[in-house]
Amino acid sequence: MTETAAPTAPAATTTAAAPATEPAPAPFDLFALHVLRVERLTPSMVRVVFGGPGMPRMATAGRDQRIKLFLPSPGQQAPHLPETAAGEWYATWQALDPATRGIMRTYTISELDAPAGELTVDFAAHGDEGPASRWALRARPGDRVGVFAPVTDTNQAYEFRPPADTDWILLTADPSALPAIANILAHLPGSVPVRAWIEVPTPEDRQALPTGADTDITWLTASGTTPEAIRAAALPEGTPYAFVVGESSMVKSVRRHLVKERGFDRKRVKFSGYWRQGTSEDALAQSGEAA
Repeated sequence: MTETAAPTAPAATTTAAAPATEPAPAPFDLFALHVLRVERLTPSMVRVVFGGPGMPRMATAGRDQRIKLFLPSPGQQAPHLPETAAGEWYATWQALDPATRGIMRTYTISELDAPAGELTVDFAAHGDEGPASRWALRARPGDRVGVFAPVTDTNQAYEFRPPADTDWILLTADPSALPAIANILAHLPGSVPVRAWIEVPTPEDRQALPTGADTDITWLTASGTTPEAIRAAALPEGTPYAFVVGESSMVKSVRRHLVKERGFDRKRVKFSGYWRQGTSEDALAQSGEAA
């Protein structure tokens, strides 16, 4: 509201204060969800479909869209979550009692059907060696989790961003990154040449993936062999874009080869260690290497 000067006041030039505005809505929010159904896709992959209040608000940019998944701590039925998703939610989560706060892990959205209220997440299953794998192998309908997810498809929580002048795509993955690669392949125009190397524990862990007219996927069943396989491969001509994800040491080795031996522009090699052999996401978070 703008005040009007009284008639007896001398004429003056004044600047009215700008009206207060509501802060822009955060591009992410916390959702309390529960398991709807569980499916064993392959010996090393478990698919879990979640639902819950507010699901129509959830969004995804596709590709390697990241979310934070909160699992119950031992002895709990539901995870202890931060009270708000606004501002410094991560610091708020860290300030919670480590013994009771929700166990946080980073995952890729495999599929989102917001109108139907369904979020699908694929879990790499490797026995009881980690809390997420342990939880997924025992998940049942009704089990409760928390999810920190986008509410707009213009969010920044994904990495696959090939420049417009890209002629062909190079991809790597292991089970941890397979959902991201599947979404990327579905997102790409069918005319774009793709060369992909994917490590899985057994031949039975291969999945049917979206492919274009010039998509070549090499499945590897020996751990850590991706760098050697790429080194021996003939790659397409033209300007590449590489998306190198999976276990950290493999990622570093492939990036070094592409930049130093193949002459890739380092700005056209997007790389991310989704996990590190012998190290948990909790340890990486405590060291400041993951958030």
